Amino acid sequence: MTSAPIITTARLTLTAPTPDDFGAYQAFYAVSDVAVGGYRGGRSDDEVRAILQANIEHWQTKAFGMRLLRRTGETEVIGGCGLAHPDHWPRHELTWWLMPDARGQGLATEASRAIIEWAYDTLGWSSVETHMRDENLPARRLAERLGGRKIDRETFPDGVARDVFELPRAGAA
Repeated sequence: MTSAPIITTARLTLTAPTPDDFGAYQAFYAVSDVAVGGYRGGRSDDEVRAILQANIEHWQTKAFGMRLLRRTGETEVIGGCGLAHPDHWPRHELTWWLMPDARGQGLATEASRAIIEWAYDTLGWSSVETHMRDENLPARRLAERLGGRKIDRETFPDGVARDVFELPRAGAA
């Protein structure tokens, strides 16, 4: 099993998910307004367990993955941010989600910048990308705030065409 190092920022602690995080995943997937990002709320406990297990296994098989966000010194999960490369998908991506009470505070930007730097510095990636559904305007705005540059439009295995953004190192935008 690959052990994910803990990443800290000015306000956040980012850790890999564990089976103990099931309640946090349940809470996120119970929020109905997350459907815009393709996460789809209202999932069954079995679906949520499968997602959590897939996130844990992603770390084990790929040595990178989703991290859960907590305000430093607190235990409540307020979101997730990490790198994903689902099987049968053509690209890796930076992905994120926040609970409603954590939105609008710059936390997704802060966490994303930390993950981008980790990908370049620790994983040695030459490129970090993200892609989103056209209707996911908050994700597009975040990609732009991160200095993202549209490099492609691609149809993914789920049949959805998405713009692909390359995300630079901090200060390189």
